Amino acid sequence: MNRALYAAASGMAAQQQNLDVIASNLANADVVAFKNAQAAFAPVGPNAMLGTASTGVRQIFTQGKLEKSGGPFDVAIDGAGFFVVERDGVRGYTRAGMFARAADGSLRNADGWTLRGVRIAANAQNLAVAPDGRVTADEGKVTAASAGRIALAAFTAPEKLRLVDATVFVATPGSGPARSLAAGGDRQPKIAFGMLEKSNVSIVESMMAILAAQRAYEANSKGVQAADEMLRIANNLHRS
Repeated sequence: MNRALYAAASGMAAQQQNLDVIASNLANADVVAFKNAQAAFAPVGPNAMLGTASTGVRQIFTQGKLEKSGGPFDVAIDGAGFFVVERDGVRGYTRAGMFARAADGSLRNADGWTLRGVRIAANAQNLAVAPDGRVTADEGKVTAASAGRIALAAFTAPEKLRLVDATVFVATPGSGPARSLAAGGDRQPKIAFGMLEKSNVSIVESMMAILAAQRAYEANSKGVQAADEMLRIANNLHRS
């Protein structure tokens, strides 16, 4: 009886976590380059007789739709890879390319992460970013002066990166080390200037997932009630 009660209760806990993850996805559906997350679970015991256990939350790195933006320093990755950013000595990786020029010429996002490899002069005009990530700008009498090159990185197992900010990840032993990824070549990602990547959260799919999780939660709840009733009957028989 206790096994049945635990199995049903663990199923309820699993679906509650599932609902929390889906709710977080929906709350961030409008965040630039936000990546959809999925809760993962595994059965416990033979034939899942001992219930369900969480195996963590993993990110889904399918590309979101690219859209034109109004930001003068906005960039997006058309293809695989991540922008390389830094903050307080920590190196991060992100798909979100909404940057602004800081006083020192670096490009930073709203949370203070600095894009590596690029510095824009104060008198820069006519900024341009090539598909291979090369950044140029007119500086005084110098036309199309180099302002750096946007670096991209890739991972063997990106789904095992650890999320440290809304859209910024750090490497883990499971993800493997970052490796440099050249942009602009054949079958390589390209940098899209003046564009941003939308989140890959599907509102319709998320709502359907909520309904499925709610039905599973209710089914497990009935299992808890049934196991509890069987325990009550067994106790009454034992006393009589």
